[in-house]
Amino acid sequence: MDRREALQRTAMMLGYAISAPAMMGVLNGCKATPELAFKPVFLTEDMAKMIAEIAEIIIPKIDTPGAKEAGVPIFIDRMIGECYQKEDQDRFIKGANDFDADAKTTYGDAFIECEPAKQKELVYKYHTEAIAAMKSDAPPKERPFILMMKELTMLGFFTSEPGATQVLQYQAVPGSYKGCVPLSEVGRTWATS
Repeated sequence: MDRREALQRTAMMLGYAISAPAMMGVLNGCKATPELAFKPVFLTEDMAKMIAEIAEIIIPKIDTPGAKEAGVPIFIDRMIGECYQKEDQDRFIKGANDFDADAKTTYGDAFIECEPAKQKELVYKYHTEAIAAMKSDAPPKERPFILMMKELTMLGFFTSEPGATQVLQYQAVPGSYKGCVPLSEVGRTWATS
């Protein structure tokens, strides 16, 4: 599958709501790659740990690999560092710092030191508030941090090998074309057509 097709399919899953920096990153060659030892290049170590935990909450490991196993944290680090413009990088970092500060205020610990239930609670709280804000009469001019994280997590996961081959259906050499097949017959969406 080429990057443009992966981006198009991910955009369809997100309702064509992919931001320009994320789209440019994929087109420029950023892809999620699993690595055993994640050493951040752009983010600080603590921020990279927080990003990894948030990504894993968004796409947890169940019967398929989770975000961490698919290499999403390093994808996010590279996307932010190599593909985002300075103003978008600053907005992401500020959002991450505010998110962590809220965890300290609410739970008395940094996000990565909170127990998993509290981490999930904070992510869901931020997500619910962000969705409500985006649907309001006066939506924010810029995408909230948690929605940036969700976008990057999904983009990184579904363009990774585990996401494309184990979650989406993958057929390296496509067979015959069958248009308009009910999803109940197929079972899940396709990574390639």
